[in-house]
Amino acid sequence: MSETIERPAPTRPLRVTLVQAASTLDPAENRAALDRLVAPAEHVDHADLVVLPEAFARDFGPAGSDVSAFAEPLDGPFGTALARVAADRGTTVVAGMFEASPDPARPYNTLLVRGAVAASYRKVHLYDSFGYRESDRLLAGAIEPKVIEVGGWRVGLMTCYDLRFPEFARALVDAGADLIVVPAAWVAGEGKIHHWRTLLTARAIENTVYVAAAAQPGPRYCGTSLVLDPSGGEVAALGELDDPGTTSATLDPDVLRRTRDANPSLRNRRL
Repeated sequence: MSETIERPAPTRPLRVTLVQAASTLDPAENRAALDRLVAPAEHVDHADLVVLPEAFARDFGPAGSDVSAFAEPLDGPFGTALARVAADRGTTVVAGMFEASPDPARPYNTLLVRGAVAASYRKVHLYDSFGYRESDRLLAGAIEPKVIEVGGWRVGLMTCYDLRFPEFARALVDAGADLIVVPAAWVAGEGKIHHWRTLLTARAIENTVYVAAAAQPGPRYCGTSLVLDPSGGEVAALGELDDPGTTSATLDPDVLRRTRDANPSLRNRRL
């Protein structure tokens, strides 16, 4: 088992915006929406980091749909549009897409990051649960934590169903994450919003990190995009189900430092 890498806390606040917006079955329409959804630098809601949901480049479609025709390389139409918008807005943007893989029939479910850093993360835990079989249509990524740096903050990446695996969040924190971002298309259903809120809160508390989760809204998905502080407190939130919109929060490095000093659970682990 690995130990958490002790790093100094960030030295300045980080402004994060969550975008709770539904993607459509038309990739061109979703690319065009980026200009509307990512605020320009002079806007009051301008952020260092903008997080859009999972599968924003093109929605999954009906359960079990073949999405291979919509797979793109990272520098394809969606990646090019995301990089342009990030550069135009002077920010870093995270958004989900289907990435072409070695298996033409099964793309990766990928988070693409463009702006101050260029990176990508391929979803590790595929949604073979609650009657779904994501692995029939998608290929899992390599099991390795992806942590990037934005504005002096170490940002860990995970996607939707990854949230149900606490060891995966802990691996991100072991790699130095101060913040975990969770783009999602969390399927609606009985108890699902409760699961979503509870798991996000647990990941924040047990790892003493900020968590920023951007979800697609209803009617198919749960919405409820949240920013949580390292004690699990709600810093910003959007509504449930069919409530699109954006919300922003400023992450405070002093809060992160004080929480970890008061609750040094990462240092107190016995491996």
